[in-house]
Amino acid sequence: MVLYNVTIVLEPSIKTEWETWMKTVHIPDVMATGFFLEYKMSRVIDQNNPDDSTYAIQYLCKSMEALEDYQKNYSPKLQAEHTRKYNGKFGAFRTLLKVLSKG
Repeated sequence: MVLYNVTIVLEPSIKTEWETWMKTVHIPDVMATGFFLEYKMSRVIDQNNPDDSTYAIQYLCKSMEALEDYQKNYSPKLQAEHTRKYNGKFGAFRTLLKVLSKG
């Protein structure tokens, strides 16, 4: 299994609207592709900056091949929708992790 992690840093002014949009539109659209088994949406805890607007969304994918299919055929459109809606108000980077065990 592969964990597809998307870390996003937001302008604080869009935090509430963005969270709602992610939960009601974007994440359901990603999950509807059928490539992911589950997801988790988290906010990064920064004790030095309690109003921090950094998030991690993690999607669990059954295989690297399935993730590559998603990235080739679905991800560009979904990322473009996110960029169109919040252009200039966020930064993002993606990380792939190989799942060694799951409880």
